[in-house]
Amino acid sequence: MDLALAEARSAFEEDEVPVGAAVVRDGMLLGRGHNRTRALSDPTAHAEILAITAACQTIGEARLDGAELFVTLEPCPMCAGAIVLAHIAKLHYGTPDPRAGACGSLIDIVREPRLNHQVEVYAGLAAEESRKLLEEFFTRKRAQNDDKL
Repeated sequence: MDLALAEARSAFEEDEVPVGAAVVRDGMLLGRGHNRTRALSDPTAHAEILAITAACQTIGEARLDGAELFVTLEPCPMCAGAIVLAHIAKLHYGTPDPRAGACGSLIDIVREPRLNHQVEVYAGLAAEESRKLLEEFFTRKRAQNDDKL
């Protein structure tokens, strides 16, 4: 989770929503990423997607059987779908996302029994630090917007 938090801090420094992710299998880092939607002008450039893509490129496969994904914020529906499609075994996330979380908060895509793969989910890992990064980012954004008025 330390790698995911480091990625989230990088996103924060780049004025991106501070979410970071890392894919690990058998103790080896396969891929990591942080939100880059603004930098890449790409709404799909979420931390999880970038980390999964990097991991797949590392191993030269489209599936990450046996891998674990560590992410600072509960994944959204798009990222939850990618987690299922990549066949990630375990998801560890920091803070829940009651507005868009698709791993138990709003909906639960990763454990949907009608899909061909389900993921073990572990919530609350480094939740406080993950939450504080997000709060600080959005507090700063609101203050910047107030200054423009």
